[in-house]
Amino acid sequence: MSGLLALLDDVAAIAKLAAAQLDDVAAQATKAGTKAAGVVIDDAAVTPKYVTGLPAARELPIVWKIARASFFNKLVILLPLALLLNAFLPWLLTPLLMLGGCYLCFEGAEKIWHLIVPHEPEGPRKAETLDAALLEEQRVKGAIKTDFILSAEIMTITLAAIETDSVWTEGLALAAVAIGITALVYGAVALLVKADDIGLKMSQAGHFAVVRALGRWIVKSMPKILALIATVGTAAMLWVGGSILVHGVNDLGWPWLYDSIHHLAVAAAQEIAAADGAITWAVTAFLDGLVGLAAGLLLIPIVAKLLLPLFGVFARRKADEDSTQGTKV
Repeated sequence: MSGLLALLDDVAAIAKLAAAQLDDVAAQATKAGTKAAGVVIDDAAVTPKYVTGLPAARELPIVWKIARASFFNKLVILLPLALLLNAFLPWLLTPLLMLGGCYLCFEGAEKIWHLIVPHEPEGPRKAETLDAALLEEQRVKGAIKTDFILSAEIMTITLAAIETDSVWTEGLALAAVAIGITALVYGAVALLVKADDIGLKMSQAGHFAVVRALGRWIVKSMPKILALIATVGTAAMLWVGGSILVHGVNDLGWPWLYDSIHHLAVAAAQEIAAADGAITWAVTAFLDGLVGLAAGLLLIPIVAKLLLPLFGVFARRKADEDSTQGTKV
């Protein structure tokens, strides 16, 4: 009998330990997930454009293809790499995080630059010159590449936000964030791309006038809602990217920018006694966003004049090699 009671005590202790670890995983995942919010918003804002101009029946299958690749990218490729990086090369985390921050700043600043300097979009021309199957294939490939970059940034931000000495807690928290964020993003994307169809059916087949009116409102409002999400996504990219750069520079031993923003935010909060925490956060986010915008604008000519031509040279060489091999065959 005493042996059975001892066994039950051991089981209870193991259960308590497992519950504590699960609570820790949930807490770490929630904390880390909020840090990646800016990238998540941008991911949800960017993805719907990849189904624009394609048959309505292919919208959800395309979203599922991208989501499936996103799960694979995060869980099979990026999660093990993140754990290995943190275990053996932790000093690389800040530079890689800052590199991802530069990407976010560039993307956000480029969108604002395109609003200031009008340019001719390439999407409609491609839609006119390519058949639907080839266009879908190219769109999916482009979406998966973009998702991989954003997923890498999400996983890096998540890893930097997790505070634990347990590799198991770290891995489970990363997996929880990866699964939760991917499901959230692509669930939202699927809802967004089909919202106009849902609204149209409601406006035509609703049994009540209020349902038909709601359906008409959804159809009319979707372009504005998508534009609003894109705007919020751009602002979030600049805020998160700028914040990553500010904290990264501080971690590398140059605290002036971080300290200056912190002092300005605290001073602004002291001027308004009520909701000082919210004021501090808002001022910090605004100044981080300005840093992100400035960094992104500086990166635009570097990317346009140096990196893109360099990548173009490598792409042409690869295309020439593939063409030569095809000719030999």
